[in-house]
Amino acid sequence: MKGLELAEKYYKEYGEPMLKEQFPDVLSQIAVGLIGSGSECFGYDDEISEDHDFEPGFTIFIPGEAFMDSKTAFRIERAYAKLPKEFMGYERKPVGPVGGNRHGVVRLDEFLTEKLGNSLGELSTADWLRLPENTILEVSNGKLFYDGSGTLTAIREGCKAMPEDIRRKKIAGHLLNMAQAGQYNYYRLIKRGEEGAAQLALFIFVQSAIQVIYSLNHALMPYYKWAFRGMRDLAVLSNLEAPLTELLTTPNTKEYSLRKANTVEEIAGVIISELNKQGISEADCGDLEKHAYSVNDSIKDTEIRYLHILAAVRE
Repeated sequence: MKGLELAEKYYKEYGEPMLKEQFPDVLSQIAVGLIGSGSECFGYDDEISEDHDFEPGFTIFIPGEAFMDSKTAFRIERAYAKLPKEFMGYERKPVGPVGGNRHGVVRLDEFLTEKLGNSLGELSTADWLRLPENTILEVSNGKLFYDGSGTLTAIREGCKAMPEDIRRKKIAGHLLNMAQAGQYNYYRLIKRGEEGAAQLALFIFVQSAIQVIYSLNHALMPYYKWAFRGMRDLAVLSNLEAPLTELLTTPNTKEYSLRKANTVEEIAGVIISELNKQGISEADCGDLEKHAYSVNDSIKDTEIRYLHILAAVRE
């Protein structure tokens, strides 16, 4: 059973009745669900995931101390801790006095500050440029089972709505990295016998290509361990998972290096076709660097357009 399904069943069976019976006066202030950094929040969990942090549990998001006193918060924590320790053959881990790592009772403002850097869940242009996409995604992933005020639901929707100019800035920066690392440097490094540096160049090319693919799908890229897995669910360019994987998993011998250099160009060509299809590049060539600057030139907000082309790229 998937962790998200297990969590929702456990909530419906025990969590929802507990909250309705014991805390009817604060139901309008809380939200309940399973969101955040766990693989189960993405639907990527499997039997291997069950070796840690896998249990029937959920998170109760309560307002900050200015809106809910510590006594009420403590009562909710105690009520959660008293829920059945076993459900559908899975054992629930004990939680501390302030809730578990991923489950239990959490102050919403603290959760938002951890993920987004502010307690209101608001994202400015600067935030979209500086924050890792995976932390923004960890606010909007998973599922809410209940949201009394609708506050967290609205915040989650906002985290899905990356501004178009930011999307293009990210694409432009990562296209430039793809051009430099893959099209220009990889084979030159092979010719020099710098196999280690050549592999680093491929890593940068692949990492940047994956980011471009997510951006072309209007999707946020998850934490690196799930980047390839998440590509399989994308509507556009998911077929590039196999050649990108091959670039990282085959040696840089003479036999393979020319083939890999050709694969780099093939991947570039497929991405360029999608750029042209989406109308965000007017360049007419196979040079990713020219497409990077063309995409950057298409940004409407002059302040964002005139930022360094790598302003939205996180190393």
